[in-house]
Amino acid sequence: MSTDTTPLLSARDLSVRFGGVLAVNQVSFDVRRGEVFTLIGPNGAGKTTVFNLISRIYTPTGGSIHFDGIELTQRAAHEVASMGVARTFQNIELFEHASVLQNLLIGRHTHRRSGFWADLMFTASARKAALHDREQVERVIDFLDLQHHRDTLIAGLPYGVRKVVELARALCVEPQLLLLDEPSSGLNVEETDDMAFWIDDIRREYGITVLMVEHDMSLVSKVSDRVLAMNQGEVLAQGSPAEVQVHPGVIEAYLGSTHDLSSLRRPSA
Repeated sequence: MSTDTTPLLSARDLSVRFGGVLAVNQVSFDVRRGEVFTLIGPNGAGKTTVFNLISRIYTPTGGSIHFDGIELTQRAAHEVASMGVARTFQNIELFEHASVLQNLLIGRHTHRRSGFWADLMFTASARKAALHDREQVERVIDFLDLQHHRDTLIAGLPYGVRKVVELARALCVEPQLLLLDEPSSGLNVEETDDMAFWIDDIRREYGITVLMVEHDMSLVSKVSDRVLAMNQGEVLAQGSPAEVQVHPGVIEAYLGSTHDLSSLRRPSA
């Protein structure tokens, strides 16, 4: 799929320090509209910290982040979500004692415009908003083949299905930019292949730009347009998946020797 070369997200000299530890050090990159851009690197490289800076869980100590031309570092986390940035988490963040449908409806909260009293009295405007939210949620349920699980409590679902539900909830935000933090974490080989299918469809059918953190190089190679490799909070290399996988610094950071990264894949869960 061709992508617009105009950056949707731009990070410039992004840095953050926790006490005496420089967790991210002058990291710069652009994410183009319509592409899948992936951050890779060994554990502790700073990848998820970058995600947390973008979604405003952390505040950078230096640098800037622009989303669609707007500086994010001055925005609160809830404002970033309202601007069109949604994310998933490596450790699934769902309401276990609510149904799939209820969890997805929660993902629509950034679009609610009716006030407290309108919702309480369930006025015509509130009914219209609720109907629209339900229609959008049902569209996502159909898209990700979750019909069979619509009314099931999260606590009763297998781990692989929960990962898809969390992805669905992020899609219910109707984001321009989707942040996927380790989408294959805990999945077996078949489930990881399914996740690759969903990511490709999300980009192609929804037109959503994807920024992903991932360890599974098989998934990275299948879905990514470009890859940025990090180690110890700094950029090692950037380019196509094939280019980055053969970069000597990336190989050294992952394996400590000159091996081929293309076979690096998490074993079946």
